[in-house]
Amino acid sequence: MAQAQRKTVSQLSQLSGQLERVTFQNTENDYVVARVRVKGYTDLVTVVGNITSPTPGEILNMSGEWISHPKFGDQFKVLSYTTSIPASVAGIAKYLGSGLIKGIGPVMAKRIVAKFGESTLEIIENRVDRLLEIPGIGKQRVDMIGKAWSEQKEIRTVMLFLQSNGVSSSYASKIYRQYGNESISIVVENPYRLAYDISGIGFVTADQIAQKLGFEANSPQRAEAGILFALFKLTEDGHTFYPADLLLNQAFEILNVDIKILEQALKSLENEQKIVIEDINNDDGDTIQAVFLKGYHIAEIQIADMLKNIKNARKRMPNIDPDQGMEIVRQSFSISLAERQEEAVRASVQNKVMVITGQPGTGKTTITRSILQIFSAFTNRILLAAPTGRAAKRMSEATWREAKTIHRLLEYNVAKGKFQKNDDYQLDCDLIIIDESSMIDTMLMYHLLKAIPQFATVIFIGDINQLPSVGAGSVLRDLIDSGTFPVIELNEIFRQARKSNIILNAHRINEGKFPIIDNGENSDFYFVEENESDKVLEKILSMVTSRIPNHFGYDSMTDIQVLTPMNRGVVGTLGLNDALQQALNPNSFEISSGMRKFRVDDKVMQIKNDYDKDVFNGDIGFITQIDTEEHRVVVNVDGRDVNYDYNELDELVLAYAVSIHKSQGSEYPVVVIPIVTAHYIMLAKNLIYTGVTRGKKLVVLIGSKKALFLAVKNDKTAKRFTRLRERLCE
Repeated sequence: MAQAQRKTVSQLSQLSGQLERVTFQNTENDYVVARVRVKGYTDLVTVVGNITSPTPGEILNMSGEWISHPKFGDQFKVLSYTTSIPASVAGIAKYLGSGLIKGIGPVMAKRIVAKFGESTLEIIENRVDRLLEIPGIGKQRVDMIGKAWSEQKEIRTVMLFLQSNGVSSSYASKIYRQYGNESISIVVENPYRLAYDISGIGFVTADQIAQKLGFEANSPQRAEAGILFALFKLTEDGHTFYPADLLLNQAFEILNVDIKILEQALKSLENEQKIVIEDINNDDGDTIQAVFLKGYHIAEIQIADMLKNIKNARKRMPNIDPDQGMEIVRQSFSISLAERQEEAVRASVQNKVMVITGQPGTGKTTITRSILQIFSAFTNRILLAAPTGRAAKRMSEATWREAKTIHRLLEYNVAKGKFQKNDDYQLDCDLIIIDESSMIDTMLMYHLLKAIPQFATVIFIGDINQLPSVGAGSVLRDLIDSGTFPVIELNEIFRQARKSNIILNAHRINEGKFPIIDNGENSDFYFVEENESDKVLEKILSMVTSRIPNHFGYDSMTDIQVLTPMNRGVVGTLGLNDALQQALNPNSFEISSGMRKFRVDDKVMQIKNDYDKDVFNGDIGFITQIDTEEHRVVVNVDGRDVNYDYNELDELVLAYAVSIHKSQGSEYPVVVIPIVTAHYIMLAKNLIYTGVTRGKKLVVLIGSKKALFLAVKNDKTAKRFTRLRERLCE
């Protein structure tokens, strides 16, 4: 058969009509399935194609071709199009009520159009104060509508510019929020900024824009941007530096340019003080060039200096005799501490900086209470902190004292864009105890230590066997390995804890042993064998929706948390959340943000630190309200309502299932964990150990014994390039 000729413009069909509704939209590539009312057609016409920010009510003037879908029938495939605002009263009402303008929902849109008819859009554009003539609309809402209309016009301008240069419209509002009216000029001047400034836009997309704007593939600006991007990505993998030769290889993979251009770009970045290159000895004794982003180089040096300064400084409070301290503990609690526990308590009054590490059931909480009891007899300037809200809450419950997240303790100022507590305005404390310290990354430790006065005693408590911090660095591991500070490692499981199969099996997993499977009536640790991922999903749905609630009385939404090693796959976070949302919250009304769909009562997680809202990466809440007029979603997080504009919903994901990495610092009454061979890339001892130790009352593993065996036998952890240990030893 001869190959069909490519259609010319004159051969393409033309179609024009009013967009009635969007039935599918993929904001990653702008692919849309929509229904359009076309004059002369009895039924609505289905159109498919790439349409930027489709808005019901607007007029689409399309060029394309008719195709026949085997399931959905005749469709019009859009190849190019223009849009215009609607002229009819009904079209204007649909256009305004579509969610386009914050402050106007479907009901309000009908009231406005009933008043102003075909002049509605002109009124909003040029005489917005006339909206005050409509009963129920106040000055505040009019201002909101006017501002939203102006922003929407600017965003549309940005969208058209970006679309013509290869960017998805889903990022237009993000870019506008970041750069405002300077969006286009900034992108034209340096499109590579998008890769660092805008969440979700990577270097590849920024590079495509740059090339369309005329940037040469071999340009120094592109080479420098590629190296910086590679370094940023490597910090996301946990590294505070990367060897220069390996970094250049990474940059070459991204850029595919001559290595000499990259070497020159590396020198230029060093001269511009955007990076620091340091000669160091590697594990083999060879000298290599370590390349740091400047901020991480400063942070590592300062962390080491600050910890050593605290260690060597005098206390403000009186010295405490260790024997006197132990007597206070005996009188307060009427208990006898185990040998290692007493050693830890004595060390706390004899040292300025120390680390206490141990697995569940080894008495970390008892030690913390004992230390607090002793110090409380001499000072009331005591602070407790943890990296996450959940961890801080657990610390408060365990010690009967207030504990804060490190971010809240340091009082982030949104207007100034920095922590208010720092080296100029320090915390007022004689003792600070930081729990879940394995989660603290390099940058957070840097900001924390700046705020701690040298006369204070600092105690880090954590489980070194858990996963390392999500952010760059291996801070707790480096502190321990440096040998610079006292480290008390607890390894004895106490009698009460021995009754828990969760704790016993956590220790076995940490020792590289297969857990003891006792699926008896009174067990708190179960393994359900199932080898196929589809079957594992079915079992998880059954467990969460009925079997665990019916048998143990736990609530499916608030008590049970599904944890999984990966995001992709049938039993990754994405697949599990879709299935669990449908099973647990089959609410018909939903709004979309990208590929995510949100409903009232959904369980959601914050995935980035938002200091303005006072919510942080890993916080979990429930959607209590979706306001279609004000474009607002309300999420209750630990009893506090947090408001999100529609364009901020990229900060949220469904949380019926979360990754084990994201669960660090949290505890749940019940955890359900799929373990399948499809996750083999991620399966490691510390991952499964971290997941199991999140369960407080009940742990259920569902999957194959082979996958679990592979996990507990894999004690290899990805090497992180850091220099903190060596700096502490200097």
